[in-house]
Amino acid sequence: MTTATTWKVGQLAEASGLTVRTLHHWDTIGLLSPSRRTPGGHREYTEDDAARLYQVLALRGLGLGLETIATCLDSGIDPLRLVRDHLAGVEESLSALEALRGRLRRLEESLSAGTAPEARDLLAALKALGRTGPTADRALRRHLDADQLQVLAARGAALGPAAHYLLEVEWPELYRRAARLRESGVPPTDRRVRRLAARMDELGVLFSGGDAGVSAGVRAAWRAEPEEMAGGGGSGSGPGAGSSPGPGSGSAPDAWRELADYLDQSRTEPDGTPHAPGTPHMKDHP
Repeated sequence: MTTATTWKVGQLAEASGLTVRTLHHWDTIGLLSPSRRTPGGHREYTEDDAARLYQVLALRGLGLGLETIATCLDSGIDPLRLVRDHLAGVEESLSALEALRGRLRRLEESLSAGTAPEARDLLAALKALGRTGPTADRALRRHLDADQLQVLAARGAALGPAAHYLLEVEWPELYRRAARLRESGVPPTDRRVRRLAARMDELGVLFSGGDAGVSAGVRAAWRAEPEEMAGGGGSGSGPGAGSSPGPGSGSAPDAWRELADYLDQSRTEPDGTPHAPGTPHMKDHP
């Protein structure tokens, strides 16, 4: 019988290239905790914990924050897709580095020959440091004009694979959590609801670039065509793509609008003043 491998915090830190302090912090916030306890009372990380650590690091490598990573892992992610996204990112980085190496070698040859490098070679070397590609979401075409769609496409392209986890994993999970709170009778002014709404607004700003017209168009699309906006299997990169995020797949449009109203109420201050999206509520923090 094969004995399962376990690691103490220092051993896992050394094996993963992280610091003990980082692992302790992730344990404190519940992102990654050692799940085995020895007869002597010591806590150890198991192979399942190591697998979760890989997911944390892979998602962080895609540019996601710890809060988003925790939400994605709690919601459940496709491990095969994550590995493929990770691999695609590595291959893209290798390709970019190869292009940059070629340009740097040409610069080196010019300088070694005692000649000044041409401006085009310098610009080519700078250009090799990064690229973005366009993408779009047809579900929003009835509510956004061409320029606004381009804003969403450019922002989504800049995020790369991280867009999938933000839009198709975290965002739907935020809606599901809001729906559960509403169904449990939690008032919209509750701190938990306000935090969910604030995070949704942060994601909206992330993809809209802070453009009020784009944000209004996306929200109008959700109100007018909630089931279509939440339809599963979408392949776009805008805030309408991905799996069903709200009261449940196949829910009546009225349920979506009620949830939207519930979230809008959480964005209102006690004196009735609309709360600015993307900024913390006064009572959200002690």
